Amino acid sequence: MGEKKKFLAGFLTGVALMAVVVMIGYVGVTEWGWGQDSKEGTLVSSEHLEKLEYIESLVDKYYLNEADTEKMAEGMYAGALEGLEDPYSRYYTKEEYESISEETEGHYKGIGVVMQQDEQGFVHFVRIYEGAPGDKAGLKAGDILYKVDGESILEDELAQVAKKIRNPETKTVKLTIMREGESDYLDFEIKKEDVQIPVVSYEMLENHVGYLAIYEFTSVTFEQYQKAFEDLQEQGMERLIVDLRDNPGGLLDSVCSILETILPKGTIVYTEDKYGNRQERSSKGESPLDIPLAVLVNGNSASASEIFSGAVQDYGIGTIVGTTTYGKGVVQTVRKLNDGSAVKLTISNYYTPSGNNINGKGITPEVEVELDEALKKQNSITKEEDNQLQKAIEVVCDDK
Repeated sequence: MGEKKKFLAGFLTGVALMAVVVMIGYVGVTEWGWGQDSKEGTLVSSEHLEKLEYIESLVDKYYLNEADTEKMAEGMYAGALEGLEDPYSRYYTKEEYESISEETEGHYKGIGVVMQQDEQGFVHFVRIYEGAPGDKAGLKAGDILYKVDGESILEDELAQVAKKIRNPETKTVKLTIMREGESDYLDFEIKKEDVQIPVVSYEMLENHVGYLAIYEFTSVTFEQYQKAFEDLQEQGMERLIVDLRDNPGGLLDSVCSILETILPKGTIVYTEDKYGNRQERSSKGESPLDIPLAVLVNGNSASASEIFSGAVQDYGIGTIVGTTTYGKGVVQTVRKLNDGSAVKLTISNYYTPSGNNINGKGITPEVEVELDEALKKQNSITKEEDNQLQKAIEVVCDDK
């Protein structure tokens, strides 16, 4: 704590902060809402149960501190899924499940901010949703959170901080933040409201190039995409760039709904489970895209983003620009349990329309271009500086 306080003092007098963002993880392609699982039974044999009971007796007899049996049980469930050695299968506590459900639904009760925690443990606001309570109160991207309702969060993990801010028992939250250039802490009293997460942004660029960025495929993505696309059309869009860089994926239904509006008639994607059962999603081809298209991707474009770019590439309706994608070619399902907790399991492989499984390989762009090294170190990049975007503009403009 002492070192952090020294750092804070230095920051408030103008010391520059070099933040290293901790990657939270990939959302992936998820088939949501299998419903509640009421099946009773156990995963372990009598020998395993005896061993567990013996370990519990050792803890009870010798452990120095007070044991929280509920937390021990949660750890046991999480360990069972961890034993699968599958990075996408995991156990969620009731609180964790409620949190990811809100994210997947695309709205929640809160203040409308995106936070990340750097390697020193400081929590930064990296995005403030336009029009949300945090935005109206005056929070800015780059602010560092110091206190929530008067209590320091410097020793808390990111999930704990989010939980304190969202506390359903309070209608407002008081945040104390540090802001570069300010000589003292700033306090904000913010009313919590129902916030729809903006997962699509767009604008019209020069030469009638529509630019449309999709940050994640949630239940509200299709609606936001449709509004953006229609607005760009009304503005006279003649070319389109879809930016999927750093998009970790999301819901299978969401990405397929968007692809149905731009693909010709045929397969969008198909999956196969452990028994060889195949399920296929198809496009009726009622409104195939008839303008030049470029799709921007990078190594953090995963899963549903790869379904999108894989279908565009296989049908040849656009050009993939950027760097090779993440390479996640498997689908998960989330099953809620009786006590409100949940289990996420990998249940199938998915294949692009031409039958490619990109798991561990990713999708290689037709036009490969790395983001300039100097830009990787910047917190924000203008569209004029963004060499990958400029290449995509060049591609769509040369295509007509």
